[in-house]
Amino acid sequence: MTRRLDRRRAQEVADLLRQAARAEIMPRFRCLGADAVRTKGGPLDLVTEADEAAERRIGTGLARLFPGCLVVGEEAAARQPALPGRLAEADLAFVVDPLDGTANFAAEVPLFGVMAAALLGGEVAAAWIHDPISDSTAMALRGEGAWIEDASGRQQELRVAPSAPPERMVASVSWAWMREPLRSRVAARLPGFAATVGYRCAAHEYRLAASGHLHVLVYNRLLPWDHAPGWLLHREAGGYAARFDGSAYSPLVSGGGLICAPGPDDWEAVRTLLLGTEKAGDGDPPPA
Repeated sequence: MTRRLDRRRAQEVADLLRQAARAEIMPRFRCLGADAVRTKGGPLDLVTEADEAAERRIGTGLARLFPGCLVVGEEAAARQPALPGRLAEADLAFVVDPLDGTANFAAEVPLFGVMAAALLGGEVAAAWIHDPISDSTAMALRGEGAWIEDASGRQQELRVAPSAPPERMVASVSWAWMREPLRSRVAARLPGFAATVGYRCAAHEYRLAASGHLHVLVYNRLLPWDHAPGWLLHREAGGYAARFDGSAYSPLVSGGGLICAPGPDDWEAVRTLLLGTEKAGDGDPPPA
């Protein structure tokens, strides 16, 4: 039977993420030994002891709060590539990025986050993005809005930026995972925005977009733990998102790219600027 997620249950998950960050992430920040950082798929894909310890604590906590749920963490999926395939069949599942922005964390840059999303029958129903530095958590429940809560319990509603033409937009465009010729084509068109920024951290990029401080997000590789939380947060804050070909986002699909903008017209303007009439398949990631 599908389980309902309400604000009380959302708060329980937020508390769990905060506890994991306090216990496993912050004590290791700027204290990692040389052997505590490893590469996984390549130089852009790092893992640290903090990632692994936080994922273990979060997974154990979710299993306690929601007995029988499926937990798909980024590090577990790296060890068991078939694990994300179970999301489509799970009644209740959680995708978890225990430490988004690992490269920043390893470089001692205070810009990283903890991300999680709840899936009911394969659809994103709730989202959390916790910032260990400010000790605040951005949350969303499908159909019930998005908000941010600090450690004292004070809450503030999240809203995306107002509509604007691309030349007045601030955008975060992640082109590193695009394959040629799309990679070079998109990079060459970035001057069409007022400004572009890159934080090496989807957690903070989504939080900034959901709170109106970024107009546009563009991603290519759509691993569910990286984007299911932020997609719902942005949507419940009033934003509009779709894949490069205009189809709806799904946490069960990892290719096809994603554009997040304040509204449908803004989305179309951004797509025209960056992609023109290029076919959607050019945005798919290369085979692993």
